[in-house]
Amino acid sequence: MAKDKDQKQDAKAKPEQKGAPQPKPAQQAKPQGKKDAPKAPPIAKEEGPRIPAPPARLAMYYREKVVPELTQKFGYKTVMQVPRLKKITLNMGVGETTTDKKVLDNAVADMTRIAGQKPVVTKSRKSIANFKIRANFPVGCMVTLRGARMYEFLDRLVNIAIPRIRDFRGVSNRAFDGRGNYSLGVKEQIIFPEIDYDKIDALRGMDIAIITTAKSDDEARALLAAFRFPFKH
Repeated sequence: MAKDKDQKQDAKAKPEQKGAPQPKPAQQAKPQGKKDAPKAPPIAKEEGPRIPAPPARLAMYYREKVVPELTQKFGYKTVMQVPRLKKITLNMGVGETTTDKKVLDNAVADMTRIAGQKPVVTKSRKSIANFKIRANFPVGCMVTLRGARMYEFLDRLVNIAIPRIRDFRGVSNRAFDGRGNYSLGVKEQIIFPEIDYDKIDALRGMDIAIITTAKSDDEARALLAAFRFPFKH
């Protein structure tokens, strides 16, 4: 009994040590939110074989056949003197936009299918009261083709579209501007195979301008004739 009393007195006599490590309460697990949730690994995209597009058929025909033929005919000293196609411009005027603005959207859609490129909406430069047109009013659309699209459009125009014109007897061989550029008018857009006759709202024509680097009309006429352009004889 005496020993037990001595142990109790010693325990009371010793002060509690400050700074002694105390056991921490068990931390509760936090619920995982959207930010803490593990992210799924990104899905790898399947990449197909990257094969470059083949060059246009008329572009290869120009290099292999047209250039030697024109060099021999006009006596050019270098290949750079041989005239070539620079660009093709398509222009479609839509005067019905003064009464119905949806007509312009249909015209833009038709030209997009024909050219394979989105056209630019053209606007009027000044107001004309007789035609009910204000300045900066949309009156048509146009598109400029260069490179491979230019050659592909000329190929479809010469071999597919022009032969589908009713009562066709050849295009005029005098529609040159004196600087080697040729203009052609089309009355109906349905001659192009991209246009579905059942889905159009009206027949519209367009102007096609072929710009070349020829310095004279004779050189430009020989260039287009080499592409089998159907001129009148």
